[in-house]
Amino acid sequence: MNTTIYHNPDCGTSRNVLALLRAAGAEPTVIEYLAAPPDRQSLATLIADAGLTVRGAMRVKGTPYKDLGLDDPALTDAQLIDHMLRHPILINRPFVVTGRGTRLCRPSDLALDLLEPDLAVDMNKEEGSAFLRDERIAGDDPGLAAALLDAGLPADDLAHAGRTFYVYRTFAGRVIGYGGFERHGQDALLRSVVVPSADRSQGIGRNLVALLQRRAYDQGARQAWLLTETAAPFFERAGFKTAAREQAPQAILATRQAQDLCPASAALMTRAISF
Repeated sequence: MNTTIYHNPDCGTSRNVLALLRAAGAEPTVIEYLAAPPDRQSLATLIADAGLTVRGAMRVKGTPYKDLGLDDPALTDAQLIDHMLRHPILINRPFVVTGRGTRLCRPSDLALDLLEPDLAVDMNKEEGSAFLRDERIAGDDPGLAAALLDAGLPADDLAHAGRTFYVYRTFAGRVIGYGGFERHGQDALLRSVVVPSADRSQGIGRNLVALLQRRAYDQGARQAWLLTETAAPFFERAGFKTAAREQAPQAILATRQAQDLCPASAALMTRAISF
């Protein structure tokens, strides 16, 4: 299967994706796009084929995005692409193109969607945490309920409509976590996030939350919310900030998690979903 990666060798995510592609036997064509940026049509095609908006394909961190005033909502897609061509660092990375599709592989675990065959041997990212394979599961999955109950998290509404849940495994198949969300328009309530105690403090939870947000983003969510009694410091490290209840959309406040499953003392936290 022909594979191309638009790679930035200074980017850890891009290096992890390249290593994953090579481990799967998909030796890719590597385009170091900072030195050899795509032309206008190729860039527009990459973005469209990845299912992103132009603005959604731009990188903010470590770029002149704000200095150039690119947060101005009045700018057109054509104007944004002009800036991306002049300043290729504004192109987020890494885009990967295979016969199975085109994806902006952030987080790096997302590259697994494009690989055939899938890997069956565990593999770690360069920072030492495991790559994750996520799989949609039903709310009545017994493993999910057992993991939540073991962690002291609510499990009373798992089978209700409107919930999306995943099990997370290593490439070799060992279960190392669960997570889910309820999407309400552009808002998503992250919930039921749990990592077995033996697998904590290894970066798995951080990667799980990043991958869970990306799945919510791909379904249309742009703002993540959550409620937690004990894990606020962990979620702060993942970019979440504490918010007052009155700041949350009514749809989030009307969820069972907010209404009665989580105590009033639980912290409400939020962040824009970005990658």
